[in-house]
Amino acid sequence: MKKLLYLVGSAMLTALLLSATIKTKAPAPLTPECYITCFTTETRQLIELDAAKPGFGKLHPNPLILQNYTPIGEYIHYKTADGKMASGYFIKAKKPTDKWVLVFQEWWGLNDNIKNEADKLYTELGDVNVLAPDMYDGKVATTPDSAMVYMRNANADRLDAIVNGAIGYAGKNAKIYTIGWCFGGGWSLQAALLAGKQAAGCVMYYGRPENNIDRLKQLHCDVIGFFANQDQGINPQVVTRFEEDMKAAGKKLTVYRYNAGHGFANPSNPIYNKEATADANAKALAFLKAH
Repeated sequence: MKKLLYLVGSAMLTALLLSATIKTKAPAPLTPECYITCFTTETRQLIELDAAKPGFGKLHPNPLILQNYTPIGEYIHYKTADGKMASGYFIKAKKPTDKWVLVFQEWWGLNDNIKNEADKLYTELGDVNVLAPDMYDGKVATTPDSAMVYMRNANADRLDAIVNGAIGYAGKNAKIYTIGWCFGGGWSLQAALLAGKQAAGCVMYYGRPENNIDRLKQLHCDVIGFFANQDQGINPQVVTRFEEDMKAAGKKLTVYRYNAGHGFANPSNPIYNKEATADANAKALAFLKAH
């Protein structure tokens, strides 16, 4: 018995010594950047995660309030596949037409600036239906802090439902054109992908590009993009990769780069660049009319 106890005690002592000397190295903690780049993440979710990046809010000074603005459209409500209602700012064409332009908001929400942009598109394009979906379900930000919260909490599945609902509202025979700025620039491209064969043209202003070439191969329309060389978010390297990815996917992309900052085409942005905006607007209108 004593011999047995001795053997058991020796075995336990050996096990303790081994556990003390052979330790598994603790894994290094993930950096904030790795949470975004170390995993396969859909681009629509990356658009949401942009708001979590350090310094992203600094790219967006508090928007200026448009003075004496009177909208020419109205708010409408439409059904979505997730069982909820969505809303949007709508301007109906004077004559029946299957041409629809979906206008996508900046990270601020569906504010007066976006409604004003919808008004201008309606006026400049002629007979076309214009719908700006409310991607935040009624929430509008006036400061970067609140915009950051809304953008980070904008669930990608809900955004898909809102966009698909807008496409459904337009009807199965509608030719869908999309345009958007910043957050909306990224969703302009995502909406064109969701529109499938109904997509007729996509306009992006400094929005996050789709980075999945297989998804880009499913695109059924040409894309025109306007980007800023001083943009620290969607920087020139991101734009160059987008050009390469679209070429690899066999899709047509026309890119214009301006010596300006993020948000240069927004009149309510303190860094508004009038000359760059005028040039981009003329090219965007020509693109939409040609398609």
